[in-house]
Amino acid sequence: MNNIIKSATIAISMLSSVTIMAQQNQISRKVLLKTAINQNITSTEIQEIKFVAGQTAPEHLHPCPVLGIINSGEAVFQIDGQQKIILHEGDAFYEPKNVKILHFDNASTEKPLIFTAVYLKEGNEENIQFLKK
Repeated sequence: MNNIIKSATIAISMLSSVTIMAQQNQISRKVLLKTAINQNITSTEIQEIKFVAGQTAPEHLHPCPVLGIINSGEAVFQIDGQQKIILHEGDAFYEPKNVKILHFDNASTEKPLIFTAVYLKEGNEENIQFLKK
């Protein structure tokens, strides 16, 4: 009987160790953004962009779709025809091709904004076109 109890204790201990190791090694996935891109993508360009405290971008558009993620800070973001939103650290965003971006501004007057932009190109498009007011 003692051998059965010892074997059961060892088996339970081993299962607990395996469970703990499996939990520590799990891969976690979180969907940040899903969007349709209606073009053939032949090249990409990825940039890290930094805005100083209080910096604003002029109205602009992108001749190619842009995907991005906020690395640190917060951005005021507004696509023409949509409401203004605040993007926080870890938030993903999408700027459609040839659609006016009214705001992409650093929301803080004290801290920098750092984000990564991925330009999805089908040719030799420029990354950005600034619009005159």
